[in-house]
Amino acid sequence: MERRMIYLINPISGTFKKEDIKKLINEITTDKKVPFEIVPTNASGNYGFLKEKIEADSITDLIIVGGDGTVNQVVNSLYKLVDVNFGIIPVGSGNGLAYAAGIPKKPKDAILHLFKGTSQYIDAFCINDRFSCMLSGLGFDAKVAQDFSTSATRGLLTYTQQSLLNFFKAQPYQFEVTVEDFTFFTESYFISIANGNQFGNNITIAPQADLTDGMLDVVIVQKMSKAQLPFAVLRQIRGNNKLQNLVKEISSQNILYFQTPKLSIRNLKLAPLHIDGEPTETTDFFEINVLKDCFRLIR
Repeated sequence: MERRMIYLINPISGTFKKEDIKKLINEITTDKKVPFEIVPTNASGNYGFLKEKIEADSITDLIIVGGDGTVNQVVNSLYKLVDVNFGIIPVGSGNGLAYAAGIPKKPKDAILHLFKGTSQYIDAFCINDRFSCMLSGLGFDAKVAQDFSTSATRGLLTYTQQSLLNFFKAQPYQFEVTVEDFTFFTESYFISIANGNQFGNNITIAPQADLTDGMLDVVIVQKMSKAQLPFAVLRQIRGNNKLQNLVKEISSQNILYFQTPKLSIRNLKLAPLHIDGEPTETTDFFEINVLKDCFRLIR
């Protein structure tokens, strides 16, 4: 089947010059003799308008030029409506899904990879009725995402600055977590629910995570002294924490790390929420379920 592509470009995500990326897209895709079109993303995040175009023009590949937030919006709008392969050219601030999938960091390499990689079904998950393709969280990291979204500048440096500022102010939140028939209470700085191993910016938060295993990796950073906190998180990032048996580990571990296809969380102090790096309105209860083999990604 002849490939036909649409490139969706977010004009404001990340730090790359979009005109340079458009030039690369034109040169490489033309050289590959694949019909294509470039379309800008929209602020509403609704891409249902593309359904008729994709079907009428027999589009096979929808390529998202942006970060995790843009990927979330596009895939969420279209994965139930159209039969296409999704691709990513990672030019956002975190690019967690792209890096977890092994997609090259540099735009030129990522474009070339679209013609060498293969499409594979990967998982996603839902938080109540909201879609997440990569990583969502409650607490400290959501507060950082909230402040980062209102910053005048983007990029890793700005994210690091916001993380440090929030670290000194951070206080644990109260949660009640239910996994299968087991419920426990925890005071925690944050809870991350991950579909892949990335926190963004090539930082690994869930080292055992797999985009295709039908499981969510849950990381709960429990209450501890501020002096211990950076070292405990560093152990998690380095992959030194093994998957745990919750019943045995809750009171003895600073960080809980486990896998499950579903869980529920009572958010007793209304900790802030982010979904794929984008701050989102929080609530007092979350039902979280994996969406097995949700969409096809070129990786």
